[in-house]
Amino acid sequence: MSKTNVRRHALEKCRSVKETQKVLNHNFFTRNLKKVYPIGLQKSTSSLSLSSISLSLSQNSNDSSQADSLTPLDEKISLALRLISPRERREPTIATSKPLQQQQPPSPPPTTEPGELKRCNWITKSSDKAYIEFHDECWGVPAYDDNKLFELLALSGLLMDYNWTEILKRKETLREVFAGFDANTVAKMEEKEIMETASNKALSLADSRVMCVVDNAKCIMKIVKECGSFSSYIWGYVNHKPIINRYRYPRNVPLRSPKAEALSKDLVKRGFRFVGPVIVHSFMQAAGLTIDHLVDCYRHSECVSLAERPWRHI
Repeated sequence: MSKTNVRRHALEKCRSVKETQKVLNHNFFTRNLKKVYPIGLQKSTSSLSLSSISLSLSQNSNDSSQADSLTPLDEKISLALRLISPRERREPTIATSKPLQQQQPPSPPPTTEPGELKRCNWITKSSDKAYIEFHDECWGVPAYDDNKLFELLALSGLLMDYNWTEILKRKETLREVFAGFDANTVAKMEEKEIMETASNKALSLADSRVMCVVDNAKCIMKIVKECGSFSSYIWGYVNHKPIINRYRYPRNVPLRSPKAEALSKDLVKRGFRFVGPVIVHSFMQAAGLTIDHLVDCYRHSECVSLAERPWRHI
């Protein structure tokens, strides 16, 4: 084969490959264009995308050497774009719609029902009835009776083993076995009575706990001889006037105070047992020596009104 024939054969083969590639590219472009923008099936909401495609087609046609002759495919695409292209520029839907209102975080559910009394935060709907009554009727009310003060001191001492709800459920039984917390009577309890009290299943008190109450009653009797009454001795540590606090949140209420520490130290010196600063502060709260109701609790103003009366100890 001559060189001329070889060259001609190579040119024909190259031309055939180019034509085949052109057909493949045309088919690929047509098939994928319909996937991206299937003309006749749906319209784009963005006029910018239509304009971009139309502009691209026009630029391609102008740049070609045969500007006045478009392929059938180009003519169809150009005609379809002109038909579906919006005549006027449409504003985005979000611009014509009313501005969305900023979503506010959900408000916390009210802590009390309409008409329900507002109490301290630690009193909840699940609180026991005995605990609620203690909060409403006793806690923070100034107590001046010796028997009442002895009772509250004994109940506070049980916080070492129980919470207030568990203690208050045993209150009536405790009053019965300890003679209404009459210090003179309790101080005379003998070993047999102490063992019977300790074996009472309704109380579930250890022997040491019962003996502690008896020993504290003996210490109270000594104070009565010295100061005239247990009430006079106790209230002397707050200058015979309740301490009025105005706490807004439970975290502000302390577990102990300087007054409680001073009273605890003296009680221990006098022989009392289970009278640490935390126990004594709980006793002072219960007996109304300190008003620790939260300011938005309905009992705060009532207890303050009682605390501001002239001192009425017995």
